[in-house]
Amino acid sequence: MSGHSKWHNIRVRKGAADAKRGKVYTKYARLIEIAAREGGGDPATNVRLRALIDGAKSESVPNANIDRAIAKGTGQLKGAAAMEEFTYEAYGPSGSAFIIECLSDNRNRALSSVKLALTKNGGRFAENGSVMWMFERKGVVIGMQKAESRMKNVEELELELIDFGAEDIAEDGDQIRVITAMNDWSQIRDFLTKNGYQIESAGLQYVAKQTAPIDEATMEKVHTVMEALEEVDDVSEVHTNATLS
Repeated sequence: MSGHSKWHNIRVRKGAADAKRGKVYTKYARLIEIAAREGGGDPATNVRLRALIDGAKSESVPNANIDRAIAKGTGQLKGAAAMEEFTYEAYGPSGSAFIIECLSDNRNRALSSVKLALTKNGGRFAENGSVMWMFERKGVVIGMQKAESRMKNVEELELELIDFGAEDIAEDGDQIRVITAMNDWSQIRDFLTKNGYQIESAGLQYVAKQTAPIDEATMEKVHTVMEALEEVDDVSEVHTNATLS
């Protein structure tokens, strides 16, 4: 039975990892499609498209997926419904706030799915602007130091990161999270890559500037809301201002 249990756990973890990877692929495909539609399909002249392609490749998105997304965005693939970017604002347990980023070709479907995920898990929609002011758009880079790489001491690394535009640096074991201004995240990503870090994620996110301290039990409820929202196909990112008190 122990062997069966171990195999079951492996399959569960692999299934979760595969689902997460698929979500990342879908997100980048939709963002690349939008960028190509708005600024053209040439990354040499479309800065946003170039940054998204770099990000997609760092997440191992297949080239075929990238090429197809560009073709959809530039109209080379006929009959494809146009993707849109939009956000919803919401409240969760104990007054926690959420920004829900969506990428979808059907706003009505996205609205219905997000509303269902919220109401079933103790959340509710907020009026436009009532939550957004608690957040600001920032570059966020998360990297994991490779086991074979110990190239710089912490103080030296942090000083160099600040020179490259880091505004906030948080370390947890071998993982590092760097917050930057909107235009500086790509150079932070490149610097960390050159200094022995595997980039786990890099790009723009909504970062809370006004947090909502909550206890551990309530944080579990917040996680439940976030997980339900992240399972919605049309949702690309979920951000909250909840922090453990």
